[in-house]
Amino acid sequence: MRALRIHAYGGPEQLKIEEVADPHAGPGEIRIRVSAASINPLDGKILRGVMAGGAALAEPTGFGFDASGVVDEVGEGVSGVSVGDDVFGLGSQTQAELAVLTAWTAKPASLDWGVAGAAGVAAETAIRALDLLGIGSGSTLLIDGASGGVGAVAVQIAVARGATVVATASEANQDYLREIRAVPIVYGDGLAERVTGTGVGPLDGVLDVAGQTPITDLTALVADPAQVVSIANFGAAEAGARLTTGGAGDKAAALAEGARLLENSQLVIKAQTFPLDRAAEGYQTILSGHTRGKIVLLP
Repeated sequence: MRALRIHAYGGPEQLKIEEVADPHAGPGEIRIRVSAASINPLDGKILRGVMAGGAALAEPTGFGFDASGVVDEVGEGVSGVSVGDDVFGLGSQTQAELAVLTAWTAKPASLDWGVAGAAGVAAETAIRALDLLGIGSGSTLLIDGASGGVGAVAVQIAVARGATVVATASEANQDYLREIRAVPIVYGDGLAERVTGTGVGPLDGVLDVAGQTPITDLTALVADPAQVVSIANFGAAEAGARLTTGGAGDKAAALAEGARLLENSQLVIKAQTFPLDRAAEGYQTILSGHTRGKIVLLP
């Protein structure tokens, strides 16, 4: 199969499409013929070697953590899904023609393949973080960094649950935040005063998506620092906040909730697509740090 890979860390110029051995579904897994796979911020960090601690890349590696597609192989012990089913979900090295998924849900027939390919990581991460904060009907929440993939999805899911959401983004994205039914404010210095100025009352929780605001500025907005959950600030625990990076939670249930909200138009994901051959352009967009919605590759 064709797959996107690198042989050295760097920028988008390092990306290559290569012929590699087909992966196969192990126990508890399925394999799909990929229709769409999204680029997540973590992919950009891997590309640049941010996670490598200065070490060189030991061997070629692929990219991608979510995808949509048609099941073409079912692993041992898997039930409730068959070859030929349309699904989307979570896996590894999904930016390829074939990918193995470890968690998945049925793709609604009305859902575009590109949007489904963009939904896995964003929906699962947003739902996991909102559940950790206990966000439901009547909650008041601040989402810091809300115009990108996970942030915009988290806003919409929280609103669908009946929460009031104050959300931060750049000045250019304030109208977009209004479009997804958040109370918009600009991020940066003076955040506490702008939150107070919205008049929404005390916050029940803060979700830090971008990891740019000092964590102590965010914990000062709530009565208990543990009511700040970050997906991006690895020093969050030093201020009593919580960091969530995956591993916990019922991923299949979160994906199913995302699928239901997408099918009911309570969740809308803006997806900009690129063919796999133009992956470098998609990665350049991600690395710019000013993405609205999701960037998706079509093998």
